[in-house]
Amino acid sequence: MDTSRHEILRWENGKVSRVSDELSPEEPLEIRIDNHPVSVTMRTPGHDEELAAGFLVSEGLLHSRQEILRIEPHPRNAARNIINVFLAPDVSVNLQQLTRHVFMSSSCGLCGKGSIESVHQHFPPIVATGFQVPASVLAALPGKLLAQQKTFSRTGGLHAAAVFDCAGNMLVVREDVGRHNAVDKIIGWGLLNGTFPMNQHILLVSGRASFEVVQKALAARIPMICAVSAPSDLAAAFARENGQTLAGFLRDNRMNVYSHPGTIVFES
Repeated sequence: MDTSRHEILRWENGKVSRVSDELSPEEPLEIRIDNHPVSVTMRTPGHDEELAAGFLVSEGLLHSRQEILRIEPHPRNAARNIINVFLAPDVSVNLQQLTRHVFMSSSCGLCGKGSIESVHQHFPPIVATGFQVPASVLAALPGKLLAQQKTFSRTGGLHAAAVFDCAGNMLVVREDVGRHNAVDKIIGWGLLNGTFPMNQHILLVSGRASFEVVQKALAARIPMICAVSAPSDLAAAFARENGQTLAGFLRDNRMNVYSHPGTIVFES
């Protein structure tokens, strides 16, 4: 991932010095469906096709790879900040039903239980399917994620999301300035690469677990969400109501489990 270097002043232990610092990129991306603008998000450039596909899955507009004819940048946009998702000829979507018109992300102010009810109009709860993971497998995941956070190690400025199988094997990791974008890229990867629905997988995010992260996992049918930091109360309530296991503070060989602990095998 390309980064940029900037000359800065650093104050450390009472001394000021001029140093070069590496910063992660942030640019807008306009997502279109058949040339109709549907969203603009600030993102870290890269894996834009996955971001667009994952966003549309999260919004309840797409459900399978077969619904997409192709995804390509706008030909007259030199900055490559416009991406077009062209749908198969027999697919139609109601752009007025974007869930972002019904509820807002946790960064913009959330309307509580009404948000959960709105999401249920698009995505049903997950029904138990015998999915189980040993606690020792979960405990090893943050280290695997950190080892793959290449740009974060240089800039300290990116969130990360990764998907693992039940044995703890990492399938994909994505970094982005937006936590929700990193998750959308993961979901888009699954859709475009034949790993969808992701109903036998674990989602791990590098920071906290917000309502939006858990909602996006539900859209992809992910039964287990883990976070290195804390969940919000609404995220925990959402996971409980939707049959998802939610674990937070997954680090240093410990975790807090906020919902559906039966999917975790706690070894003695």
